[in-house]
Amino acid sequence: MLVDSGIGFDPKDPASVAKRAEADGYAGVWCPETGHDPFLPLALAAQHTERIQLGTGIAVAFARNPMTMAMVANDVQLYAKGRLLLGLGSQIKPHIEKRFSMPWSHPAPRMREFVQAMRAIWACWNEDAPLDFRGEFYTHRLMTPFFNPGPNPYGPPKVFLAAVGSLMTEVAGEVADGLLVHGFTTERYLREVTLPAFERGLARSGRTRQDVQVSYPAMVVTGQDEQQMAAAASAVRNQIAFYGSTPAYLPVLELHGWGELHRELNRLSKQGKWQEMGQAVDDEVLRTFAVVAEPDKVAGELLRRFGDVIDRMSFYAPYAFSDEGWRRIVAELRAAPGWDPGSA
Repeated sequence: MLVDSGIGFDPKDPASVAKRAEADGYAGVWCPETGHDPFLPLALAAQHTERIQLGTGIAVAFARNPMTMAMVANDVQLYAKGRLLLGLGSQIKPHIEKRFSMPWSHPAPRMREFVQAMRAIWACWNEDAPLDFRGEFYTHRLMTPFFNPGPNPYGPPKVFLAAVGSLMTEVAGEVADGLLVHGFTTERYLREVTLPAFERGLARSGRTRQDVQVSYPAMVVTGQDEQQMAAAASAVRNQIAFYGSTPAYLPVLELHGWGELHRELNRLSKQGKWQEMGQAVDDEVLRTFAVVAEPDKVAGELLRRFGDVIDRMSFYAPYAFSDEGWRRIVAELRAAPGWDPGSA
């Protein structure tokens, strides 16, 4: 089991954050694409670390094309000396069309082709293979010496795909090196829906579960006292409500019989009633999505829920909690019987 950390949504000093995570024993550090580009912080972090893996969690694939993504990933892979984990996600249709002004269609088949096209481009650069990729969504047929960076001494980066629905999860099993499970995933949905779909994709690729990694950002509610616990619970309720209002994540709620909660959250979101949305997430929903425990019990509960089904774990905790507190939890996870603390 590998335990990862994150650079954060506002990466003011990614080099120091990554360096500290490496010293604290984390295996990897992931940088999201929200209000900031995910690759620039990782390029900076690469210059100040030696061991820790550096991942995009996630980079929006459909905001780019396979060539631009292949190029920036190849560069960061070079700077990081082979430590890049290229985490990709599709985002949702309104963001792709209205925020990025890019085309949207058939996200799962498009993502499959996106990854296949990147691999064709990397093969051209690393193996001197002719570039002749012709797909339904992407075509790449021109690579002259002036624009060819040549072989990367560390090879191409590993590709992780973020997925919630079964079709995208199958694509991850088919063409990626790992699966980024969405934080809005319960233990039941992971076991009953996500992993079986992932296995179907693996079967199509001729690979087994041992050939890939499953990474899960576990929602955690913890704190040193009642006030901290309440603040943490409020922050996580709001995060659950935000995702729960989005139609793309409805299947997770429906599995638990909470489809009506989605409709209520969606209605409130359209009215801009963000505070009321969080309040609509009751204790049962909160405890189903998140580990709610005092700091000394967090590791044990995470192990109980996920210890036998995931390869990498990080903490989805959108609130303030001490670095020392997280270090103790990480130490407990790494020391757990039967868990390999791993190395990057």
